[in-house]
Amino acid sequence: MKLLKRIQVSLFVKPPLLVRKISSRMIWRIPTDEKIMFLTFDDGPMPGMTDWILDELDRFNAKATFFCVGENVTKHPGLYQEIISRGHHTGNHTFQHRNSFKTSIVEFVKDVYRARKVIDSKLLRPPYGRIRPLAARILLPRFRIVLWDVLSMDYDRELEPKMVLYNVVSKVRPGSIVVFHDNLKAEENLRFVLPHVLDHFSRQGYKFVPLTPYLL
Repeated sequence: MKLLKRIQVSLFVKPPLLVRKISSRMIWRIPTDEKIMFLTFDDGPMPGMTDWILDELDRFNAKATFFCVGENVTKHPGLYQEIISRGHHTGNHTFQHRNSFKTSIVEFVKDVYRARKVIDSKLLRPPYGRIRPLAARILLPRFRIVLWDVLSMDYDRELEPKMVLYNVVSKVRPGSIVVFHDNLKAEENLRFVLPHVLDHFSRQGYKFVPLTPYLL
């Protein structure tokens, strides 16, 4: 059972080449040999989580990109502004965390634009990394659709924190876009993993930078 879980995890952590080729107009990583990596945090802002993440990032002079849910921004506007005031960048994660595969194209696009009213960013990450081809065609002229090449799977409560850490440490390369989650479901794993990731890659000479300057 543990072996099966490891195989499943390995397939999710790094998207297969075929998937990346099909979605070639979307951003999976930044092509570079420079030791930089892009930490991203989905689903916030979330009191008790976002502020802790910001403090951890500050300890390593790390900057990140927060893909925020519009509904959470309206609930916690001060926390959203804190992300920006501390030098981080934000992106659109829809207003109600809509799953494109379970939502009509019209409603999904509307939800993205509703979020845009409170999230001033041309970066978009569809929830679950799912977006229908037609929805992508409609949105691509106005947004850079950002996916990832390393998924930490911090949200999976069946994974031990050390396995989540391994997912990141074993897969990152220069220009990697790493996904973490700014929500309570990921809290236990993230509180263990994030400090270790920051420390490990700092020692390796990596810099943690936001995505916007490399995409816009």
